[in-house]
Amino acid sequence: MAECVFCAIVAGSVPAFRVVDEAAGVAFLDTRPVFPGHVLVVPRAHIVTLADLPTEQIPGYFGLVQRLAVAVQAGMAADGTFVAENNTVSQSVPHLHFHVVPRRRKDGLRGFFWPRTRYGSDPEATETAARIAAALPTAAIPGS
Repeated sequence: MAECVFCAIVAGSVPAFRVVDEAAGVAFLDTRPVFPGHVLVVPRAHIVTLADLPTEQIPGYFGLVQRLAVAVQAGMAADGTFVAENNTVSQSVPHLHFHVVPRRRKDGLRGFFWPRTRYGSDPEATETAARIAAALPTAAIPGS
């Protein structure tokens, strides 16, 4: 079996525009974003589906997803975010990952059709990742 690209990103052997790297997981820009600032959040361990995520990892991992939802909205000056995950069907990489996509009113996204784009350059992607990282809360969201 070929190496999992997300495991390789976590290990640092495949480059990615990282937003955060911590014990609960790693977040990096999707290379084919729905909109600029589209982030993927993966657990550090190779876990294929949400059902496979060990119960003890749920608070840390979902806390990270929650913090990324806040950071993507703030860092990209978006109106909100769309957070989604596919289990097996439509899961392009068999490693658990949540999509955190910045949303704006009337942005044209309808239903589950996701038109994908690319960043114009590495500097543009680097700047986008830095904006989100700068907006990342350092602790759990109040009330969570």
